[in-house]
Amino acid sequence: MPDHVADDLTAPFRFEYDPATLRYGPNCVDELAEELAAIDCERALVVTGSTVGETQAVMTPVRDGLGDRLAGVFAETTPAKRLGTAYDALDRFREVEADAVVSVGGGSSLDVAKVLAAIAATNRDPEAVGAEFAETGTIRVPDTGLPPIVAVPTTLAGADLSMVAGVTAVPGTCPVEDAASGGISAPELMPAAVCYDPELLATTPRGVLAASAMNGFDKGVETLYASTATPVTDATAMRGLGLLQDGLLAFGEGNEGDAVYQRLAQGIMLVQYGISRPGVTTLSLIHAFGHGLTRTYDVQQGAAHAVIAPHALEYLFDAVDGRQDLLADALGVADADDPASAVVESVAEVAATLGLPTRLRDVDGPAREAFPEVAEAVLSDAFMANAPAGLDPSHEDIEHVLDAAW
Repeated sequence: MPDHVADDLTAPFRFEYDPATLRYGPNCVDELAEELAAIDCERALVVTGSTVGETQAVMTPVRDGLGDRLAGVFAETTPAKRLGTAYDALDRFREVEADAVVSVGGGSSLDVAKVLAAIAATNRDPEAVGAEFAETGTIRVPDTGLPPIVAVPTTLAGADLSMVAGVTAVPGTCPVEDAASGGISAPELMPAAVCYDPELLATTPRGVLAASAMNGFDKGVETLYASTATPVTDATAMRGLGLLQDGLLAFGEGNEGDAVYQRLAQGIMLVQYGISRPGVTTLSLIHAFGHGLTRTYDVQQGAAHAVIAPHALEYLFDAVDGRQDLLADALGVADADDPASAVVESVAEVAATLGLPTRLRDVDGPAREAFPEVAEAVLSDAFMANAPAGLDPSHEDIEHVLDAAW
């Protein structure tokens, strides 16, 4: 028996978690009105992006599911997740006299919905909020008064069971003097409910779904080796990773049967369970690399994860155990002679099968001379605090990983 298994059984932990109500099933958005009734809400503003907002295969079932509880639609979110967009959504929220938000789409729409909820609960002047964000990179979230959010994901980015949201600001779109980026975090930002409908996943263009997949997949990978892992998150992440791996390999090979989307929906739901808790997250090394690559450069999040994950894992396993046996078990390679290499190869196989980029030089990212700057961003990222015990990366280590990914 591997030593780390025995150690895990003796390690004390505290698991505080108040998740969203989870609803899964084909056509489960038919019950959106029921979910709103359960949280005593009568009028919901749908927050989504323009593409999803024009996709009737998504919006028709969402509208039908909400029925008389649909107050209006705000279809203006973008991947930039702008503070100004949240204020525009707040104007619409108040105009239609909504009391709840239904976020439909990917992580960008959900993040904007969370920022909308936070600013809807405060009477602070937008200029004061903008000044605070520009100075601190965050916005205070009130303890009470936030309108509930019901999330309807159509991608695999895995932003749904989370109490954090990213946000950016640029002059001209909100009251800030200089461009700024950051995020907000509070238990109050956890959605009240999430509807995982595989029928809606199936409407998402293949390229978009594949591009979002590695971000969600890596959440499961990191949850197993993070220093904040618990037996609860071990169980859900292992089952979720297995489902995602099977579903993504089949999807990448062109299989679009119902069973594939059902595996993807269940897998992304499970890998997120418990990863975002009050004061705790299981996101770690790979996500820190992802932030270092995407916050300064126009690299899509999933592409950054696809490129960097195998190399980050190889570095991790060279430095520490990284619970490689547990990961090998989750990914179906427990019998391999070299579990660490088998895990790295399994993760790389998922990215390659999805047709995602595998070299940093092939994405719109940093040139090699910018690696020291990226390394600094990676090392200063908050998620590095969740790295496994004994992992103490230097600038040189991070640059070596970037160079290997080049």
